[in-house]
Amino acid sequence: MRGTLLPPDVPAYATRGERFDDLVLDAVEHLDHRWSAELADVEFAVEDVPPVSPTDDGVPLASYQPASGRGRSATPQRIVVYRRPLEARAVMPEDLAELVLDAIIHQVAEMMDVDPAVIDPEGHGWGDEE
Repeated sequence: MRGTLLPPDVPAYATRGERFDDLVLDAVEHLDHRWSAELADVEFAVEDVPPVSPTDDGVPLASYQPASGRGRSATPQRIVVYRRPLEARAVMPEDLAELVLDAIIHQVAEMMDVDPAVIDPEGHGWGDEE
């Protein structure tokens, strides 16, 4: 008899990537309460690793890509969060959610051209994550 090892309602059932996606969704939800109008047209994405060239100084944790093009070739504003660099930076598994939130706060701040403290005055986004 073959079947799944874990039932779908057990937390260990989700893959590491799926759990990371949930952290990103939680972070976006956290900001959406205050900035829903500004974030309405922003697309959030997760990629495993950033495109890095050998001349880059560091590995980015997230990136902001402004809207571009017109008509059918138009692309919306986009914030991409990179899973592997963030996981590598998390000292403890509990730290990962905070790092994800900080990275997204920094990118939203860059997008809106404001200080991260304006985006989330609760104290997130002030670390040395970037």
